[in-house]
Amino acid sequence: MTERPLRYTLESAWDHWHDEQHPAAREWLVVNYSSLVKFVAGRLAAGLPKSVDIGDLVSAGVFGLMNAIDRFSRDHGVKFETYAIPRIRGAILDSLRALDWVPRSVRSKARSVENTIAELEHTLGRAPSEEEIAEALGIEVEELQKWLSDVAAGSVGPLDHLVADRAPSGVGQQTDAPDVALEERSMRDHMRNEIKKLPERERTVLVLYYEENLTLGEIGEILGVTESRVSQIHSKAVLQLRSRLAAADF
Repeated sequence: MTERPLRYTLESAWDHWHDEQHPAAREWLVVNYSSLVKFVAGRLAAGLPKSVDIGDLVSAGVFGLMNAIDRFSRDHGVKFETYAIPRIRGAILDSLRALDWVPRSVRSKARSVENTIAELEHTLGRAPSEEEIAEALGIEVEELQKWLSDVAAGSVGPLDHLVADRAPSGVGQQTDAPDVALEERSMRDHMRNEIKKLPERERTVLVLYYEENLTLGEIGEILGVTESRVSQIHSKAVLQLRSRLAAADF
């Protein structure tokens, strides 16, 4: 019997993988969509210490891509790229968490700033300024900004799991319990509402970064500030959201 030639089109590769579970078709799809892995890994690697090898991120992302290929169905009516990117991102984030490379001192700073923000928001009834946070911590604003930069360097995709680690409701979630899916949807809705309440600059940074997929450098050009300053604004916004989610028992 003559073997089927391994010259696939995108359509035929999906057909052969879904209908026949042909390993060569799966391999072809992995190679074809490998640019997605490089895109996500490169975006997450921005700002990470040089000790984190982007090659390790790509390797982890490939597993996420393979999982997406295995679980994807064209019947869901969503583009594969839309379905795959959150799963690639999730696989990379999981690998970084397993490394546990963030210094304890940075975690401590993040908790201090987050707790201070929560206390000030309760007292003031609004988002506190950097000056108010610094005063409550007993440090100068410049020192707070340094803390935020340290937190940024130790925080990879801090909102990604909340924003997009799950596909849209009903897409590829056959194994998710209904109560879990409902809780996650509720968390995302709550977070989006809280983002709308952030100061304009912080809200803009989050929207441009997580929804428009701009880099911190590109956002800096739009806002007329340095990339490091965008990183600080991003960290403060994320810590504010984390404190609000915790207050809402998420």
